[in-house]
Amino acid sequence: MALLGYARVSTSHQKLTHQISELKNTGVREDRIFTDMMTGATDEREGLQRLLARAEKDDVILCTKMDRLGRNTADMIRVVDGCYKKGIAIRFLENGLSTEGTMGKMVIQILAAVAEAERERILERTNDGRIAALAAGVKFGRKNHPRTPVALTLILQGEALSRVTEKTGISRATYFRLKRKIKNDAKNAPLSQ
Repeated sequence: MALLGYARVSTSHQKLTHQISELKNTGVREDRIFTDMMTGATDEREGLQRLLARAEKDDVILCTKMDRLGRNTADMIRVVDGCYKKGIAIRFLENGLSTEGTMGKMVIQILAAVAEAERERILERTNDGRIAALAAGVKFGRKNHPRTPVALTLILQGEALSRVTEKTGISRATYFRLKRKIKNDAKNAPLSQ
């Protein structure tokens, strides 16, 4: 029997340190901790795949929380069921739940379904908020450089890249984006009679 650990964060801006520390404190050796830095909405994660390939009958996989293993119910159930069939238990440190035994597996599947339903509600609320903001006139995306109007004027006057960037402080990329905008606007402008 080996204790194996799995830790995951959704983005590279987040840290795995706390989860790894928690897994070590429960007795998982560092060389038996598998990690991923990507969304849990899919089980196509390198660290998870290596963990599942390494795990054998009577091993125990420890995760700090359920949502670290996965957020999608179907994938989560597939992972839990696959481990259960191989005789591999999964334990979640946060709430003490385990897939050991028939009752444990059922509880995990129910909680995974609840976690996915909550995730869908969050996505719905986020989308509703975005729609309301758009209706209220909120603009999404990158803001224009404060010197964009001056830069546009200079470009229209035929000033060179070096003069425009020197006078306005815009980047080369912004200069070329503005030139493309001018060209596209001219191409799409209605012909005067």
